[in-house]
Amino acid sequence: MTVLEKGSARLILAPETGGAIAGFTVSGRDVLRPAPAGVLDPLLTSNFPLVPFCNRVPNGRFVFEGREVALAPNLPGHPHALHGQGWRAVWRVARADAAEATLVHDHARGDWPWSYRAEQRFVLGDTGFRVTLTVTNTDETAMPAGLGLHPYFPRRTGETLTAANDGVWMVDADVLPTVHHRGVWGPDWATGAAVEGPDLIDHCYTGWDQRAVLSAPGAPDTVITASPECRWLHVYAPPGDDFVCVEPCASRPDPFGAGDTGMIRLAPGESRSIWMDVSTG
Repeated sequence: MTVLEKGSARLILAPETGGAIAGFTVSGRDVLRPAPAGVLDPLLTSNFPLVPFCNRVPNGRFVFEGREVALAPNLPGHPHALHGQGWRAVWRVARADAAEATLVHDHARGDWPWSYRAEQRFVLGDTGFRVTLTVTNTDETAMPAGLGLHPYFPRRTGETLTAANDGVWMVDADVLPTVHHRGVWGPDWATGAAVEGPDLIDHCYTGWDQRAVLSAPGAPDTVITASPECRWLHVYAPPGDDFVCVEPCASRPDPFGAGDTGMIRLAPGESRSIWMDVSTG
């Protein structure tokens, strides 16, 4: 674990667990869901990086510039490759001081047939932090890339989410996008809506303006902002659980599917970055 502190803010990093965050507190209050001690599974952490793609690739198969690629499943019992390789890798601490740290993961060619370097830079402030996620193509040929971040927030009593959007991707039983629905479907995040309900929310929203606010009665707001590349907001709120995920993404689920998915082409040596700020009152 690597711990950053500034004023009353404390950020705990778990580089050995997918380059994850294991906790973020301000004045002793959990702003992100805390990970259990000795956590080994990134799905139980506070946040992890999505690199070099976000969400699910159907059956792990896609074609890029005429090259057929088959990715192995990386979630037990699930047939689709999920969230890239970074969240299942051990990262190393390249730099750390009191309030800043940089984590690095060098990916060698494998079933993802390109080498790349992924880097996360964390900067802690008095009431929030910024993480900048960068991927650099270190291979000899062009590769596709899309990035995202997967923060978990404690679901407080009466929690609501406010986030501008113009529509949502409907999903099938495997949570893969089917058709784009324009306008409101389910909770109206644009005007503010409760995050707890009887139905699973695991959807990608379009037209996001890179700002979302979580609010609860009698508690400080949590504000999530992101870089302009993050045009999609994925919301994951399973009924009965004690968390909600509000995920800034620069590409949508089924990132190699038809239409504008946000995936870009990185030539050898090229990089792409996104950032996310999490702050509280």
